[in-house]
Amino acid sequence: MAKDIIHTDAAPTAVGPYSQAIATDSSRLVFLSGQIGLEPGTGELVSENFEGQVRQSFANMQAVIEASGGTLDNIVKLTLFLTDLSKFASANAIMAEIIPQPYPARSTIGVASLPKGAQFEVEAIVAL
Repeated sequence: MAKDIIHTDAAPTAVGPYSQAIATDSSRLVFLSGQIGLEPGTGELVSENFEGQVRQSFANMQAVIEASGGTLDNIVKLTLFLTDLSKFASANAIMAEIIPQPYPARSTIGVASLPKGAQFEVEAIVAL
């Protein structure tokens, strides 16, 4: 199986040993690495504001999806990671603004911490 590495400068460079996304030639499923609210140009968090980080995380995810040849309509599975599950409703509201219906399958996980002190992370599986 060959792996197609997806990379775009419109999303932040990986902060560790992972790719922004991987596609396989056997099924053209694209597995995106988690995106946090980093500004692509600086690699720093967009703000300390939770909602700002959620919006930037989704923007980064969208940039990687577009670099793979897809759109938000191609998302089949999302996983959300929150350091504070009391902000779940806020993340849901923002997601509902950004992700088109019918919504993809989704899991939400409360975590103790995320890289760079982020409060939110999103990862996706996209079917092209």
